Amino acid sequence: MATRPSFNKRQKEQARQEKKKRKDEKREQRDVEKATRPTSATGEDPDIAGIVPGPQPAVD
Repeated sequence: MATRPSFNKRQKEQARQEKKKRKDEKREQRDVEKATRPTSATGEDPDIAGIVPGPQPAVD
């Protein structure tokens, strides 16, 4: 049974390569999304535009 460790090692290496490939694809997708994300004319993030830091007015 000398071939079994080689087989297991090969499977482990293939799994590692697949995981790396998926991570690289996700990273590429995030970079594309980040580049195409809309920003305001002032370069401010639209999700936080108009937010004032500090205490907020009380709501009745």
